[in-house]
Amino acid sequence: MSQDRRGGGRRSKLGRSGGGIPQLPWQSVKNPYPPMQLLDEERMQQLHDTSMRILSELGIRVMSERVMDLFASAGAIVDREEKTIRIDESLVREALRAVPSSFTLTSRNPEKQVHLGGNSLVFGLVAGPPNVHDRINGRRQGNLADYQNFIRLAHHFNAIHIIGNQVVAPMELPANARHLDTYHANLTLSDLSFHCTAIGRARAMDGINMMAIARGISVEEMRASPGVTTIISINSPRLFDDAMAEGLIAMAEHGQPVTVTPFTLMGAMTPVTLAAALCQQNAEALFGVVLTQLVNPGTPVMYGAFTSNVDMKSGAPAFGTPENAKANIIAGQLARRYNLPYRTSNANASNVVDLQAAYETEMATWGAVLGGANLIYHAAGWLEGGLTASYEKLVLDVEILQNMMEFLRPLPFQEDDLGFEAIKSVPAGGHFFGAEHTMSRYTTAFYQPMLSNWQNHGAWEEAGGKDALERATELWQQALHDYEEPVMDPATREELDAYVARRREEIAANPEG
Repeated sequence: MSQDRRGGGRRSKLGRSGGGIPQLPWQSVKNPYPPMQLLDEERMQQLHDTSMRILSELGIRVMSERVMDLFASAGAIVDREEKTIRIDESLVREALRAVPSSFTLTSRNPEKQVHLGGNSLVFGLVAGPPNVHDRINGRRQGNLADYQNFIRLAHHFNAIHIIGNQVVAPMELPANARHLDTYHANLTLSDLSFHCTAIGRARAMDGINMMAIARGISVEEMRASPGVTTIISINSPRLFDDAMAEGLIAMAEHGQPVTVTPFTLMGAMTPVTLAAALCQQNAEALFGVVLTQLVNPGTPVMYGAFTSNVDMKSGAPAFGTPENAKANIIAGQLARRYNLPYRTSNANASNVVDLQAAYETEMATWGAVLGGANLIYHAAGWLEGGLTASYEKLVLDVEILQNMMEFLRPLPFQEDDLGFEAIKSVPAGGHFFGAEHTMSRYTTAFYQPMLSNWQNHGAWEEAGGKDALERATELWQQALHDYEEPVMDPATREELDAYVARRREEIAANPEG
């Protein structure tokens, strides 16, 4: 298995070696605690007011005539020569009234629905890196075999709830058709919902059509029961490109949720101050929200935030910083102000799976959770500032996510949990190892880690003295060995395969479509 990146496939439980990796069951995660608030109402109003000034006085530059037509019809000031759209606060208020405060995504397995909004928390697989790495095969260009393995791992590990947009880009495949291969892997190797590629209308429609086939429903039925979503990235500062606009419009027309996420790095894509970055992020995000509602009022929308800073010495992106954590929390305040579900990330900038990768990811994860995030995108597998998807980092991240899930689990507080009788049963100076209260719950009392090692030093040395990185390598290999492909009806698989074959021919004949 160690040398075969294509491992996995359909395996019976009898064919597994060992007892399997200890992990939490699939579950809907809730955050029962009040979100943290870093800014008071006066400062929140200042952020909002400055955002409105950006939209009304400076505007957003767009590259799509269709978008300009939509805004012009709604009464916005459209400068077609400068390709700039200026909107006032009334358009924003009207759009926000139409957006649902929460929504549900249903994959081909209805038992793995994910709810986005309220106090729900969903963890997503890393998305978008052009490279992939593991300790056995090293760093290499993204490819389909590794892509498929990451989908197997996402399906195997219950802490991952949704697949991002191309966990690693299969660079050996044609750029205009590789989305067909990745969607096909998403739908056949897992039963999770996923993010469509929204670079243009055709890629978005392929995702919608293929999920409808996998679910055995029509595209029209998907309007009332969304199954896919997308991320629309704003090219900060204040630029909305044509391809992303077409992808957004296609998704909104068909009632599929859209997340509007400005990519704002302080000192590069925004001014260097966090307050200014948040004003610009907010203006750009709200512009995208308004556009979805102009296309189709009631389209589900998530408020997306991806604000961090650059290293002022080199200009390189930095993640998991104190500024990034603050941005995650304040963006959550903004999303709640507008009654929108909230998406953020827990990124890191480390080049390898090391202490830096761990503490930056942990810092960013806490910022996201304290900020009331509904979706933590890139939650498992992100490395090298998003340039690499890492097998070992995915295992480390699943451990972090499971720790967070257990932290968020409400504390049991029944009479027996208070333990008065247990305390009474053990004499002063005694111990509770053999107490009935302990023995009745010793297998379930505490979170059981899959990656952490709690042996004493002598026992750890005798077991091989493996550090966490070595153990992570063993765990992803075991997960691929234990992986079981979810069953798909043969007729559905045949229809899905036929759709991919037909679309591949159409794209070959018309590369733009």
